[in-house]
Amino acid sequence: MHVYLNGQMVPEDKAMVSVHDAGFQHGVGLFETMGVYHAAAFRVQAHLKRLDRSARELGLTRQLDLQDLEEAVAKTIRHNGLTRARLRLTVTPGNTRPAVPGQQDSPAPTPTVLVDATEPTVYDPAYFQRGVTVLIASASANPFDPTSGHKTLAYWGRLRALRQAAAAGAGEAVWLDVNNYVASGSVSNVFLVKGGRLLTPLARGEEARGGIPAPVLPGITRAAIIELAEVENLPVQRQMLTINDLLDADEVFLTNSSWLVLPVTRVEKKSIGDGRVGPVTDRLRVALQGLIERETSLRESKAV
Repeated sequence: MHVYLNGQMVPEDKAMVSVHDAGFQHGVGLFETMGVYHAAAFRVQAHLKRLDRSARELGLTRQLDLQDLEEAVAKTIRHNGLTRARLRLTVTPGNTRPAVPGQQDSPAPTPTVLVDATEPTVYDPAYFQRGVTVLIASASANPFDPTSGHKTLAYWGRLRALRQAAAAGAGEAVWLDVNNYVASGSVSNVFLVKGGRLLTPLARGEEARGGIPAPVLPGITRAAIIELAEVENLPVQRQMLTINDLLDADEVFLTNSSWLVLPVTRVEKKSIGDGRVGPVTDRLRVALQGLIERETSLRESKAV
């Protein structure tokens, strides 16, 4: 497999970045994970726009060329002859040095851009047929951390919570914020079904004017599910949700670009609804698969 690194396709075992790169030295950087279907990345432009917004808001870099990044993604897919894959785009500010008080800012370094692809993760079909158990993470999401709600390289805390959940036989860890409102999974967005409505925590950019920032990533798969729900006339509400809202929901499911829609049938020892995968979850999962098939097949046909 070859990776795209700073404009070149390089064998993955030959790809190198500087030891002074800010991603390696300080964990400074952003990434996007995309599913590749029919030799096309699903909603690549939405991923790149989110990346660009985060880069600007966090001051990572203002040098991102979204057209070049989209071509880098396409080149990685073409060069490796991929039809189905998990693709990751990583951007760091490149080689940086700590700021020195009183000194003018030095010229902006050249960002490091890496695109690499792997085989798609294969999940046990039972996860989708019977649902998974989730734990409540011991750590909390901090709405006052300016990096919250962005897909940064600082993922240690989330991966630790996910591994702790896996060690306990659970499929995910759900994070509450510091005020004990439901935020997200370690690597996913959270949806509840209650009384014929689809509920999801507020994500970054959806807060009321002057409100507390939302420490929740505005997921690309999350957005697709909301679109599909609206097409099916299923009312959608983005709002603050409590742990009781979660425990008393009729259905719960999690979304991300890898597993798409993952049903949750138990939160620790508490069953959700009747303890089985719910009809709304099933319906939206099938609808999302159909949407991905239509959009990526269309992109593939245009590329040919």
